[in-house]
Amino acid sequence: MLEKFLPNQRVKSIFDITPAMLQEREIKGIVTDLDNTLVAWDMPQATPELVLWFQAMQKAGIAITIVSNNHEQRVRAFAEPLGFPFIFKARKPLTLAFQKAIREMNVTKESVVVIGDQLLTDVLGGRWLGAYTILVVPVAQSDGLATRFNRRIERLVLSRLRRKGLIDWED
Repeated sequence: MLEKFLPNQRVKSIFDITPAMLQEREIKGIVTDLDNTLVAWDMPQATPELVLWFQAMQKAGIAITIVSNNHEQRVRAFAEPLGFPFIFKARKPLTLAFQKAIREMNVTKESVVVIGDQLLTDVLGGRWLGAYTILVVPVAQSDGLATRFNRRIERLVLSRLRRKGLIDWED
């Protein structure tokens, strides 16, 4: 059961994920979380560096959909200026929103990567879906209320994974 919380890969930042790295895995679509994955949970817009990252992915022919458990106003305000499709109130880790994103990008689950900062929502949902998963270190050290609760459980899961020798990285 614990293996479902294990990402296929872990990186320090979204910027450590390159088009070449994804193309090596034949990735054609990105399903990405928003808050504390792309920007801090309280930052309304993409940074210039993030805009360049998005452009590099698009230039490489990799589709992107933002899938967030947050409310419509938050996700729309971030995604629309960038021109990206988005799904709000996704109810991750349930896979319905992931499946919808995959259909709309016209890709397969085998050619998608799910990127996020939480084991309990992004990684677990991506693993249930059968997609490749990448866990990023959260952009900010603070979280919204619901995420704070998830982080406590996440620390327990990480501790068990570490004790079983399944991970060697720190929180």
